[in-house]
Amino acid sequence: MEDLDTQVLRGAQAWHAAGLPVLLVTVTRTWGSSPRPPGSLMAINGRGETVGSVSGGCIEDDLIRRVQGEGLDAVCAQGRPATLRYGISADQAHRFGLPCGGTVELVLEPVAAHSLLPELLQANLERRSTQRRLDLRSGAVTLHEGRRDGLPELSDHALVTHFGPRHRLIVIGAGDLSRFLSQMALGLNFEVIVCDPREEQRASWSLDGVTLSHEMPDDLILRLRPDARTAVVALTHDPKLDDLALIDALQSEAFYVGAIGSRRHTGLRRDRLREHFGLADAELDTLHGPAGLYIGSKTPAEIALSIMAEVVAVKNGIERPAPQPVADGKAAFGDASGASLPAICGV
Repeated sequence: MEDLDTQVLRGAQAWHAAGLPVLLVTVTRTWGSSPRPPGSLMAINGRGETVGSVSGGCIEDDLIRRVQGEGLDAVCAQGRPATLRYGISADQAHRFGLPCGGTVELVLEPVAAHSLLPELLQANLERRSTQRRLDLRSGAVTLHEGRRDGLPELSDHALVTHFGPRHRLIVIGAGDLSRFLSQMALGLNFEVIVCDPREEQRASWSLDGVTLSHEMPDDLILRLRPDARTAVVALTHDPKLDDLALIDALQSEAFYVGAIGSRRHTGLRRDRLREHFGLADAELDTLHGPAGLYIGSKTPAEIALSIMAEVVAVKNGIERPAPQPVADGKAAFGDASGASLPAICGV
C-alpha cells in the first residue's frame, strides 16, 4: 500500500501518460477549520475521475463540474496554474460544506511533461526528501534536495511544496504481537519490515505487504541506515537480538526507537547499553521503553495498538507523557510493562 501523496502523483502521471488532461490540486493555506490540512493533494482527469481529496467532497464536486463543464483550459487559462479560494463567504462555507468560518486556498496545476512527476516519484522511491518549486507564471517545475516535511509556501510567483519518503516501521521479532503491529502500520500507510533470524519464528509468519527479513537485526539496521521517517521497535525480548539493533537504531536518525519489556527489564537494558556498549544517557533517553501508551491493554492486539499510538504521536510531534503508577506498583506507562508480558514474551 502506498501513501496517499504517492497514490495521487502516480495516478496523475498515469492519466497524463494515457493522454488525458489532468489537474493536480494542492491545498496551500487554510483559515479557521478545514477538512484537509495544507499540503493535501488530489488529481482530477478530464473524465472527472479523482484520486486524493482537498475537502469532505463538496469542493471536489465543484472542481469536477468546472473541469468537465468548462474544460481544463478555461479553469487554468493558457495552461498556467491558477489559485482558487473556497469558503470566503458564509454562503460559500454553507454551499461547500466547510466548517463555520473555514477557508481553503488551492493551487490548480495542469499536469504536463515539465511537471516532473516521474522524477518526483523516483525521489520518493529512493527515500530522498525533495523540494518542488512550481512557477505560477509558466507552470515550469524544478526539483531540489529539501527537508522531509514542511508547509507549502505560496508567493505571487511560485508555490514551493515538500515531499519526503514514506514512513517506515522496522519490527524486530516475528510473532503475534508483530503481526498485529504490522497490520496497523500498513493501515496507516507505513512501509513495514519485520526482521527475525530465527527460522522457527519465521516459518509460520507471513503478511501481505510486509517484507520479512532473516538478517541479524543489527545487520539490517546498519544496511538500511534508518532516516528521520523510520521507526524501530524491538519485540523479541532477547538481548542477543534486541540490544545490538537498538544500539545502532539509537545512533541513527530514526524518529522513534522502542522496545517492549517490564520497567525492571527496561532498566536492566539501559544499564547494559550504558555499561557494556558505551551509550550516552542522551542517547538512552530517546529510547521508548516500555514501548507504548498506557491504555490498559492486555492482549497482543491491544499492546500493538498502544505501541502504534505512541509511534504516531511521536511522528506528529506529540511529547511523550510521564509514566503513570498503578495500584500494584507497576508502571502503567507502556502496556507491555503489565502483568500480561510474561505470558506473551516468555519472560
